Amino acid sequence: MKAPLFVRPLTTEERQALQVGLRAREAFTLRRCQILLASADGKTATEIAALFGCATQTVRNTLRAFAAEGLSCLTEKSHRPKRVRPLLAGTQVERLRALLHRSPRDFGKPTRLWTLSLAAEVAFEQGLTERQLSHESIRQALMRLGVGWKRAKTWIASPDPHYARKKSDATG
Repeated sequence: MKAPLFVRPLTTEERQALQVGLRAREAFTLRRCQILLASADGKTATEIAALFGCATQTVRNTLRAFAAEGLSCLTEKSHRPKRVRPLLAGTQVERLRALLHRSPRDFGKPTRLWTLSLAAEVAFEQGLTERQLSHESIRQALMRLGVGWKRAKTWIASPDPHYARKKSDATG
């Protein structure tokens, strides 16, 4: 069994800052101050969790954050990811473009028109992605290529040698 986790001995300035934090408007700051002061008084993580109606992991997270950051752990940090990378990037996007220049029937699909969901499905089946993406992910990848999905007819060409003539006849 692991030894109980306690906060390190508090300095008088830290204890005063935690006492002031008990009157904070933010619930996050209030809860962390309560946990740290209770731990400084010798209560275990289980006792503190029962006392304040939170999980023991919350108590342990607070104690570890205080050990690492000091009093700056009393302010809530952003929950946004540090960086976001697109699911389809680089050569994968170009491979998606090449895939969409072919007919869905080439991949055993019963239709001749691409949909975003169908493109996501075929991209996964062809090993372009490691999991099946949403239609929105495919749409965003196409937008990064400068391709709007509604105007796909302007950039998708048919393998039919008479395609340009047929298209110009149809559109005038």
